Amino acid sequence: MVYVVEHQVRFHETDGAGVVYFANELVMCHSAYEASLAAAGIDLGTFFKAETLAYPIAHASIDYRRPLHCGDRVTVHLTPARLDDSSFEIQYQLKLGDTLAAQAVTRHVCISVADRRRHPLSTEMEQWLTRWGDLPPQEEQ
Repeated sequence: MVYVVEHQVRFHETDGAGVVYFANELVMCHSAYEASLAAAGIDLGTFFKAETLAYPIAHASIDYRRPLHCGDRVTVHLTPARLDDSSFEIQYQLKLGDTLAAQAVTRHVCISVADRRRHPLSTEMEQWLTRWGDLPPQEEQ
């Protein structure tokens, strides 16, 4: 199941040419990520305080298909996928109606805050992946 959230482009997100500044489209993606966590019942204050586990972004990329302007109503479609026991990626599509405006990917690694080493994903993140992901949860081999 894909998570979808709407975003209306604000003036402060645009540049001197009147289009969304390139980095702000990644901000829209990250806002959708936060909204999907909250929609899955994850407490954002606790999650982002990251006292035990953290999920830093190890990779981000975005491809732009068409410009976005102030006032545009964009839908951000988010689909996460588990990569291994300690990482996942999120595919994003930013759309204006049925028109694809941009595609992005972020890859996240779960780490232990104490030693900054990889750590298996938490149960709540496994549940989030199952809720919004395309595929059923991976079975243990």
